[in-house]
Amino acid sequence: QVQLVESGGGLVQAGGSLRLSCAASGIIISVNTIAWYRQAPGNQRELVARVTSSTTTNYAASAKGRFTISRDNAKNTVYLQMNNLKPEDTAVYYCNAAYGGTWSTGPYWGQGTQVTVSS
Repeated sequence: QVQLVESGGGLVQAGGSLRLSCAASGIIISVNTIAWYRQAPGNQRELVARVTSSTTTNYAASAKGRFTISRDNAKNTVYLQMNNLKPEDTAVYYCNAAYGGTWSTGPYWGQGTQVTVSS
């Protein structure tokens, strides 16, 4: 059974930083694709960043230069380092897992962690 557990969200002032964690079980992150999505109230869920099995990464335009996705294979955990946060980054952030090196959205989701950026 695949489980994804996010943590690290919270309230931060604009310009601040947060690091989100996605601890995975039932799936080996090093050979699969793990992504971060976010959903703000009234908006659709959108991709923030993705790392594939070959460590290829891609980012939403809004995240480039500010966010970094990384993984610790030994801990089977994926991180999202978010710097220079803006109020428009406020959302629930979700971890997603897909098998293999796909760039598609996978079937597995975590419960989400709230990020709130105050101006």
